[in-house]
Amino acid sequence: MAIIKPFRALRPPKDLAEKVAALPYDVMDVEEARGMAIGNPNSFLHVSRPEIDLAPEVDPHADPVYLQGKVNLKDFIARGVLVQDELESFYVYRQRMGNITQTGLVVCASVDDYQSGVIKKHEHTRADKEEDRVKHIDYLDANDEPVFYLSRSCGEVEGIIEAVTNEQPAYDFVSDDGVGHTLWILADQSLIDKLIVLFAAIPKLYVADGHHRSAAAGRVRELRRDKNPAHDGSEEYNSFLTVIFPENQLNIMPYNRAVRDLNGRSPEDFIEQLKNSFEVVKSATQVVPAARHQFGMYLDGCWYDLQAKSTIVNEKDTVDRLDVSILQNNLLSPLLGINNPRTDKRIHFVGGIRGNDELVRLVDSGDYAVAFALHPTSISELIELADQDQIMPPKSTWFEPKLRSGLFVHLLS
Repeated sequence: MAIIKPFRALRPPKDLAEKVAALPYDVMDVEEARGMAIGNPNSFLHVSRPEIDLAPEVDPHADPVYLQGKVNLKDFIARGVLVQDELESFYVYRQRMGNITQTGLVVCASVDDYQSGVIKKHEHTRADKEEDRVKHIDYLDANDEPVFYLSRSCGEVEGIIEAVTNEQPAYDFVSDDGVGHTLWILADQSLIDKLIVLFAAIPKLYVADGHHRSAAAGRVRELRRDKNPAHDGSEEYNSFLTVIFPENQLNIMPYNRAVRDLNGRSPEDFIEQLKNSFEVVKSATQVVPAARHQFGMYLDGCWYDLQAKSTIVNEKDTVDRLDVSILQNNLLSPLLGINNPRTDKRIHFVGGIRGNDELVRLVDSGDYAVAFALHPTSISELIELADQDQIMPPKSTWFEPKLRSGLFVHLLS
């Protein structure tokens, strides 16, 4: 059973919502974050990326950065940029990007569910990134950015949510990137109780995006429990901020790759070696893979269509048959020497929202030698793999549109 609970969100007044809302902390580097927040003292990046308010030479993982985030959050509250709701509520959050619409339920999920496996994972976390989120959350005393979860579709849940969206929203705006954001408050206690019962009948939730924030929430709970002799399990730190979307509304884009060099090979030799595992055809246009096991490769100013040979595809293995695994096991590792993509500095991961033009830019700049466009991992592949307690290779899924930060914050005290 999945446990969800309402909470009193800390959120901006309607007239400030568009100014406050910001992209998640981990989709931009610090210089991009500085540029996004420039001239906007109410941008939530001052809370989620507080290093933008410190000197460039300051280590982004140093204690002064986390302290600055705490100071900035308190300032937002003092200035009325963020105000806490009076009632414990759920919230309904809808995003629109082109012809994609996804509507999720904003709740607090259970740390116990995450640690017991009711909430299913599909990626390992990195110790350094997890530690960063632990410090960030603990200093803020808040979950400032929601985790992105998916659930199996439930008609009754979706019916309640749809009814709420017929009411007047608290926010409705379009961000600079053209994505629409609409938020409704669900404070009706009878509907809250009904949703709690309905989710209790849902056996599993799945992490779509936010493994590090989920793991960090668990570690923060342990830290606070150990310091609280009166701990009884009802404290706010036992839950964490989440948006849960039904599986039938989500959009996964490819997570592409670029590599800095050819591991000592010439382009000609590299292509010849590829032919042992892939059918290689030079293309006059960009290659956007239309099906599983097809890859686009940009090398030396040219595009190539790569089709994995049947001899390297093991359809019986839920991990090995993923395109990210096929590329890693048959090309990145044996030919380019990228044996650990989690730590190797020669590989760069490119979210699908940036398109193939970004791959061309990276290679043409001379900073990278080759880039690969992939077909996106599917929702069904993610769920099947997670149900088997298997782990995907790193950077296997790119969900889009991204949740905006700052529209709702969960205080831990």
